Amino acid sequence: MASPDRPLIVFVGQPNSGKSTLFNAISGYRAQTANFPGTTVTHTHSEVYVGGQIIRIVDLPGTYSLNPADPAEKAALAHLFQEPPDLIINVIDASLLGRSLELTLELLEMEQPLVVALNMIDLAEKKGIKINREKLENLLGIPVIATVANRGWGIKELISCSLDCLKKRDCRPKAPSWTGDVEKHIQSLAESIPEDFHCVHNRRFTAIKLIEAGETFCHEILKEIRPELMQRVEVVRNQLELLRHLPAFEILAAERHHLALKLFESVAKVERGKRIGLEEKIDSILMHPVLGYPGLILIFSLFFFLIFLIGNPLEGILLRPWSWLTAWIQQQSWPSFFLAFMDGLIQGIGGGLAIVLPYFLPLLFLMSFLEDLGYLSRAAFLLDALMHRIGLHGKSVPSFILGFGCNVPAIMSTRILESPRDRFLTSLLIPFIPCSARTAIILAIIAFFLGPWWAMGFYFFQLIIVALVGNLLSLFLKEPSPGLILEIPSLKIPSLKTVFSKVIWQLRSFVQFAWPIIIAGSIGLSFLQLARADIWINWALSPLIKGVLGLPINLGITLIFGFLRKELSLLMMLQALGIEYHSLPEVLTRSQLVVFTAFVSLFIPCLSTFVIIWREISRRAALLSILLNISVATFVAFLLRLII
Repeated sequence: MASPDRPLIVFVGQPNSGKSTLFNAISGYRAQTANFPGTTVTHTHSEVYVGGQIIRIVDLPGTYSLNPADPAEKAALAHLFQEPPDLIINVIDASLLGRSLELTLELLEMEQPLVVALNMIDLAEKKGIKINREKLENLLGIPVIATVANRGWGIKELISCSLDCLKKRDCRPKAPSWTGDVEKHIQSLAESIPEDFHCVHNRRFTAIKLIEAGETFCHEILKEIRPELMQRVEVVRNQLELLRHLPAFEILAAERHHLALKLFESVAKVERGKRIGLEEKIDSILMHPVLGYPGLILIFSLFFFLIFLIGNPLEGILLRPWSWLTAWIQQQSWPSFFLAFMDGLIQGIGGGLAIVLPYFLPLLFLMSFLEDLGYLSRAAFLLDALMHRIGLHGKSVPSFILGFGCNVPAIMSTRILESPRDRFLTSLLIPFIPCSARTAIILAIIAFFLGPWWAMGFYFFQLIIVALVGNLLSLFLKEPSPGLILEIPSLKIPSLKTVFSKVIWQLRSFVQFAWPIIIAGSIGLSFLQLARADIWINWALSPLIKGVLGLPINLGITLIFGFLRKELSLLMMLQALGIEYHSLPEVLTRSQLVVFTAFVSLFIPCLSTFVIIWREISRRAALLSILLNISVATFVAFLLRLII
């Protein structure tokens, strides 16, 4: 519950309204934001110190309405009911004002303190939409603050207004009235709701939700405890349907839609001419059913070339001092235990800094740039049609797109899928998506030693593997699946401040979580080599490593460490072979480089991915994921050994 000393503010808005960007601008970089719908899947909490007091703020998942249609929307509704906030900030997309106001009207019906953040006002003006903010404020009866979250415009005004609302408590709106005959039936049901009914927010709002919502938690309580009230709900629902000859939920949605459009027409003036804008011309190419695919290949080809052009020389510069330091340590006459520790420590620190980060940093930057530009939604639209043809399903595409950054949040994002079959299938396929760690390995080995064309071909080959595995799994999971319902956001010039903030946030996560594992793994391998325990591990894995894959037997131990973090396989490979990075082609042939990279990138999911599948889906799915990845990695790597 909200406490007077730490008031609670909740951010509510439709997907892609800039809600999480605005939240981050106030709280610091706490939520993953992107110009991509559905990014926030769970609640994001923070505490900020403003105006001499601590305020708790919560970023709820994007929702189009307060009638839950998927798990994310159910989470938003449950939070508003179970922990009523002291203030709701409704973030709306000013460039889509008519549609956005429908959610605003639902929030008005709650009669809870409310402030509207009229976000993306610059994009609305770019589209020729001029909004009379003062008039909208008067019609709604609550404060309306114009903001541009990704540029920091209007944020101080929004904070100041919110503090005033918390102190003066004068931001509580009045619920809008609907058409007379509909309003009469709503009021009759509201009067039938007892004051002690614990699902009540206010009686009128509860009456509306009981009529239009199919399966809220209130209905379960009504069926078991208040059957007479449930019967009354059915009577009112039938009366409304006889009145308009439509389903009751459609009648109420139509009332809200009509009122939202009236508000839009009253406060907005559209001065856009018939001339097709630059964005529409670009979209006609990017989303063309034929031209869109060459454009997709071209953009991602440039994506990898830029990473290679930045990472390759940077890697060469950073490797020199670490190679010198490693050689110097190996020449010292220290005790063997201490020498093993120092060698593992330096190789772990230097490997992460000189081999992983040169590719990891530009990868994070370019991925964030494409997200905020709005291109990833367009890529998802194109891939939707393609994946339907090969047995995958469109609504899983956003999760796959997130998987290119990291598999863990990608699996968490499967919560937006209504079908358990889709969640299960998508979670099995996500570990095959080349995440940033796998991409770093592909670029550090394939691109660096064989060239960028090899790396790009390798990357697309891995995507084909994902498609084929998905097609195969779909043969065993034949339940019908819903298609893709994806909002295509407007193309926007990304804010470099936001992009760099995102890169810093993800880099901090790498330094705090991944790098210690890499260093500990490197030290652990040094001690295993000192105790000669690696010989037994390599011997146990030799039938697979040498017999099937045709790789040096001492690479077996790298698979153990690869389960902790994928980058560890790359660093452990150098340590296990006892060579420097530039000497790799002298020890392994081109075929062996390709086979090793293919096996490691498709091999068993990393530990964090395994745990999240276990937690989010089931133990059976996590164990099946391991078996599936090992089988596919072995088959593909053996096939490449025969071909190359």
